Amino acid sequence: MRFTASEKLEIIRLVEESDLGVRRTLKELGIHRSTFYNWYRSYTSEGFVGLEPKKVERKHHWNKIPDEVRGQVVDLSLEEPDLSPRELACKMTDEKSYFISESSVYRILKKAGLITSPGYIVMQAGKVFEHPTKRINEMWQTDFTYLKVLTWGWYYLCTVLDDYSRYIIAWDLTPTMRAEDAERTIAKAIEMSGVEKQKMPRLLSDNGSSFVSRDLSDFLTQQGMRHIRGRPYHPQTQGKIERYHRTMKNVIKLEHYYFPGELRLRIQEFVDYYNHQRYHESLQNLTPADVYFGRAEQMLQQRKQIKERTMAQRRKQYRLDMQKAQLQLALEP
Repeated sequence: MRFTASEKLEIIRLVEESDLGVRRTLKELGIHRSTFYNWYRSYTSEGFVGLEPKKVERKHHWNKIPDEVRGQVVDLSLEEPDLSPRELACKMTDEKSYFISESSVYRILKKAGLITSPGYIVMQAGKVFEHPTKRINEMWQTDFTYLKVLTWGWYYLCTVLDDYSRYIIAWDLTPTMRAEDAERTIAKAIEMSGVEKQKMPRLLSDNGSSFVSRDLSDFLTQQGMRHIRGRPYHPQTQGKIERYHRTMKNVIKLEHYYFPGELRLRIQEFVDYYNHQRYHESLQNLTPADVYFGRAEQMLQQRKQIKERTMAQRRKQYRLDMQKAQLQLALEP
């Protein structure tokens, strides 16, 4: 069985995070150890592109990326150093109306010396939720996390995330982590989302004291919301909100904050970036806002048209180059 580069990378991540050991994990997956280690060596030395099937080099390529586009990729990478090759490829398609694959971006940046080692995240959300959502506002996830303000102490961030689109609907930063803090954030999410009383989403949370309180239960009953709590000691159930908080804190905690207002402003900046600019791999490289506000199909169709147009342009340019080469050859004495 032949695996794609993405499937090979997924297997590598599964083995890296497995508690069973390499030998047993590979046996469960049905992958020979020598095959896995060949993949791993290629990935370590070449990154994602090293996992792609090896192709015979040809002298001429009809789909060669023009030097001008290569320069644009490098320039965009220098302007947006925090973006991965995947995100840069999507940004080129959406903003420059020119399709380019993630592996092509990686090769261009690797050649330019802008990538020195493969960057990847080995944390997975765990098992898929038993009943995956199929539309926005079908289920929300909520949780608390904590951040420190120097000389002020710990502050607690409560976030409400739409499970289907991963869109951050509402958040609140408070010095306490009580049921009323969760109520206030949920009420804000209800107001901002505009959900109707007869179509209230389910609410998924962990078993923290603020979420198991009678006050919150009464509040949710009044709102007509069904409350689902994850299995104790199993944070993967709330994997999406847990993953969001980890991503957010990796950025937010790079700075020190001396006033709560500074922290609130930085959180708001990140939420705006996350909702409207960050391409999410599990959303077919769309932003949460694209999915939440119903732009997904339009964006995917537009990208498809851009890809077809780009491929047609490359074929046309290839034919012109070949005709020019044949003419020069014919004119040679």
